Amino acid sequence: MSDPVILLVSGDHLDVLDEQFHRYRREYDVRAAGSAAEANAVLEQARRVGQPVALIVTDSRLPDETMLVAMHDWRGFVPTARRLVVIPISRFGEESVTLRPYLQKGKFDTYLVLPQGRRDEEFHYAVTEMLSDWGATVATSEVDSVRIIAPEGLPLTLAVRDFLDRQGMPHRSYLPESPQGQEALARLEGPPSYPLVHMTSGVLADYPVLAPTSTRELGAMIYGRPSDIEVDTVVDLAVVGAGPAGLAAAVYGASEGLSTVVIESEVIGGQAGTSSMIRNYLGFPRGVSGQRLGQRARTQAIRFGARFFTGWPVVELRPGVDGAPHTVVTEGGDVRARSVLVAAGVAYRRLGIAALEDLVGAGVNYGAAMTAAREMEDRDVYVVGGGNSAGQAAIHLARFARSVTILIRREDLTATMSTYLIDEIAWNPRIDVRPCTEIIDGGPDESGQLGWLRLCDVRTREEERVDAGGLFLLIGAAPHCDWLPDEVRRDEHGFVLTGRDVPAECWVDGLPPENLGTCVPGVFAAGDIRSGSMKRVASASGEGASAVSLVHGYLEGLRVPPAP
Repeated sequence: MSDPVILLVSGDHLDVLDEQFHRYRREYDVRAAGSAAEANAVLEQARRVGQPVALIVTDSRLPDETMLVAMHDWRGFVPTARRLVVIPISRFGEESVTLRPYLQKGKFDTYLVLPQGRRDEEFHYAVTEMLSDWGATVATSEVDSVRIIAPEGLPLTLAVRDFLDRQGMPHRSYLPESPQGQEALARLEGPPSYPLVHMTSGVLADYPVLAPTSTRELGAMIYGRPSDIEVDTVVDLAVVGAGPAGLAAAVYGASEGLSTVVIESEVIGGQAGTSSMIRNYLGFPRGVSGQRLGQRARTQAIRFGARFFTGWPVVELRPGVDGAPHTVVTEGGDVRARSVLVAAGVAYRRLGIAALEDLVGAGVNYGAAMTAAREMEDRDVYVVGGGNSAGQAAIHLARFARSVTILIRREDLTATMSTYLIDEIAWNPRIDVRPCTEIIDGGPDESGQLGWLRLCDVRTREEERVDAGGLFLLIGAAPHCDWLPDEVRRDEHGFVLTGRDVPAECWVDGLPPENLGTCVPGVFAAGDIRSGSMKRVASASGEGASAVSLVHGYLEGLRVPPAP
């Protein structure tokens, strides 16, 4: 496969850009164009021969075309390429202001000052960040330390690929008849059950060829069982759920000396981990994918000593009595802990249409799996939901799909979606919003993949059948806490009550629990699972961090002997 293209476009500063991008020439095909017309020719040639384009770097002023018009044309050529505008320092004060509205609307990914000299590492940090994002979400992995062996069209294969993507494990897929497939089959005892997962290098090379029946089973095979914890060990903090709240608690708890165990039933990152780009999270001016945020937080927590067990759903919480340890019961063993943080998050509500439920993994997806987005090239795709997750999914899908239609039951998005996403959607020519519409039916095409949907106007009940190559459902939150005991009170929707929302009969000496405390001493709740939470990544992270200070207070109380 040809090296990905980095295209440099400038009339007056091409020599500066060419010198700055010399360091990338070993692994990228760095091309130079002195005008928008020359750039169009380069991109047309790359598209014709199937050569990927990773990054377009353009001067803010071009000799033959307005930069914004050129950007619009280039997105038509290569919608998956990242787009960077460089501004000479003499014009930066003026143009950083005039271009800001177009940045907000997604006309390009970011702007930077044109480098003034050698080793402008701040500039290159941004460039490598964009290339890393492109590589994680668009490019086929150059490394196959994990090989997936399966025939085409298996729904579980897509789920396994998404799991490995979110875990940051480089992988590639091969057919059973390929040399790589034959190698894996030769190491397998007995008849194959696809997909097979073959670890080929590093610390994973000694693994046998795995034949998981679910992503939970694969996570358990790779990361171990909670029963690996010694029977007589009692940890300070058990965190249930590894979304933003659970990860923040793991980082702060472990860094402050608490023995911390995190139990996750699915994949590190939780629901937020499926977000293609979170642009309003503090400290990431160019945005960060949920996948990357989850990976970084997990690595950070492990550095401080936290232990993670992935693929083990919690089935029961047995509260301790009179300060005795709580017991978190999982399918893979028990964890005894002095304190427990419930951060299990929420799941997207089910659509409830049997014909479409049967196609989950075959064109129908709950959540915004970035892996599935790659499969949507040149398809007409529908996104159901009006929240930020739906908006982020639509923008990412538009890099691949021929068209993306957002279906909502409301009149518009203003009540449920952030303004910056609404603006970016409005400016994207591949995305339409269809209000006052619901799905009432759907079915497969001849290949067994999703082929069509039946839509209904909620006002007139008029129906329409449309062709559909993909459906992504992000339709509200359902809590994950059926495993909690009755002592942990919940609201009418099933979310955990904390603080002053706890019923007064549970208060002690007329005082409510701490603001993240539940009815059960030593059991706390944070993030989307908590009743009244904001359902935002930043607020969930903040609650997870705040819960650790309450855990410290509770543990200190356990060490103080009761008054006579």
